[in-house]
Amino acid sequence: MSPATSAPAADPFGESAVAKFSLRLQLLGASILFESNSGHLLRLVKAAYAGLPAHRLQGPAPRLRIRLHLAPVQRARRRRRPAPLTMMGGLGLLGATTGATNTVIVSPQQRAALVVVTPAMLEHPYLLRYEIIEFAVLTLATRVRALVPLHAACFGQGDRGVLLMGHSGAGKSTLALQALLRDWDFVSEDAVFVAPETMHATGAANFLHIRANALRWVEQDDTATRIRSSPIITRRSGVRKFEVDLRKVRWRAAPRPLKLVAAVFVSPRGSGRGPLLRPLRRIDWIPRLALAQPYAANLPGWRDFTRNLSHLAVVELRRGRHPAEGLDAVQSLLGGTCALP
Repeated sequence: MSPATSAPAADPFGESAVAKFSLRLQLLGASILFESNSGHLLRLVKAAYAGLPAHRLQGPAPRLRIRLHLAPVQRARRRRRPAPLTMMGGLGLLGATTGATNTVIVSPQQRAALVVVTPAMLEHPYLLRYEIIEFAVLTLATRVRALVPLHAACFGQGDRGVLLMGHSGAGKSTLALQALLRDWDFVSEDAVFVAPETMHATGAANFLHIRANALRWVEQDDTATRIRSSPIITRRSGVRKFEVDLRKVRWRAAPRPLKLVAAVFVSPRGSGRGPLLRPLRRIDWIPRLALAQPYAANLPGWRDFTRNLSHLAVVELRRGRHPAEGLDAVQSLLGGTCALP
């Protein structure tokens, strides 16, 4: 008989099990309690989120819980049958997994998430952290706080920030690196979360991912050396990048969410003899934005987000001779000194 049909144990799902390890962090405007039966999994959480500024958004910070469960090792059978189900649960969630499955269950109503990973996944710490743990954290916080999640970068000065969007390879990370070199306030290079009512942007200012060819724009030899000494990660696409931990190089993470004052579509096209910044009409950027952010465009806060964005400067940024020229153009948006044609 299978575990589901055999005589039930007192706690077959392990719902009453006490987590051996726990850690509470303030992240994305929420207070998140991480619990785990594995110190290894909790160390990955610390590597991702410990030491970041405790961003606060409007209203009280919701208290969230995420349980990270390292599944027991299943012995291989001679006939290579699928491993039997291992049942588990907690935080009002019930789940089951086999020895070859990694699972994430998110319950916004319970303000909780359950992550189940196998020991084999520990051999891929970057993918485990980036694709599984981060998925649980960001999805849960986004839904509970009703944030608009964007594939974008965000940085700025003081309390003012600029949102930068563009396809992979358009130059967002290169511009982000230039901003960090000038000690700008940094929110994120890849995933930004916006409160649609106030247009405050938050994120996890933990890592910057830089291609090797972007280092030709780094004039400080010691900075380039530190970047080259960083671990190299490989995206699913096969692209290899340096993963620079911003907390170790002491670049400036935004101490609080930034108030958006402009949105920039970063283009790989050169500016030629024309200006780097080109204004976009609402009739043009609305469909362009929805095409670039299909997931966010289907969430409840999208309408408020686009309505409030229409009161800001929305522009296209084309490439100059040096990324620093692009950053100068972005700075003109922050200072309100930009004279768009």
